[in-house]
Amino acid sequence: MIQVSRCSVLLRCLARALGVVLLFSWAGFAQSAKPAATITFTLDFPQSAPNHYQLVLSSDGQATYDSTGKLTPDSDPGDPFHYSFTISPETLNRIFALAAKAKYFEGRVDSGKSNLASTGTKVLAYKDDQRSHQATYNYSPIPAVQQLTALLQNISTTLEFGRRLDYYHHYQKLALEEELKAMEQMTNGKSLDEVQAVAPILQRIASDTSVINLTRARARRLLAENTTAGAH
Repeated sequence: MIQVSRCSVLLRCLARALGVVLLFSWAGFAQSAKPAATITFTLDFPQSAPNHYQLVLSSDGQATYDSTGKLTPDSDPGDPFHYSFTISPETLNRIFALAAKAKYFEGRVDSGKSNLASTGTKVLAYKDDQRSHQATYNYSPIPAVQQLTALLQNISTTLEFGRRLDYYHHYQKLALEEELKAMEQMTNGKSLDEVQAVAPILQRIASDTSVINLTRARARRLLAENTTAGAH
């Protein structure tokens, strides 16, 4: 009887231990299953190229970019542009750190001054499992918002370079030289961010023997000076 009782106690202890293990495992799974936080930046600026775009950045590193309007200032309106890419960890950390400094865009962000020149209607939005905030502004006096706006606009400029390079590579290869030269100058002037996001098109140009050597060399330099990452 004593031996049976001890066995029963042992089984109950094992059941409790198993229950604790399962509880912690479920808690860990629930935490890991939390949806990723997202930051969305939208800009509408009529008469500019593009006249509308939206960047959606996820805390897991995945990002999408959508824009509409003319492919170039002199072209007819083009098809909507969509691009998916992986953002570098350094830039991603910087973006989310700036969002935190800006209190995740809660409260007033715009300066409220009506005498300022319009630089486009901008919207910053933040969403995670605890917060959901959105702010519309033309100009913000908040330093973190200013820095974040400049960074996100630089990323948009980079992706629009990629869009034009892809078009020129297919239809107007002689235009690639001036486009890459401008891109190289802006990169050296710290006016572009996440050049690695357009690495696939740069690689195609660098590998294309039908493109002049000077142009291919520019594409190779841009590739060499920027860390590669996935994009499609």
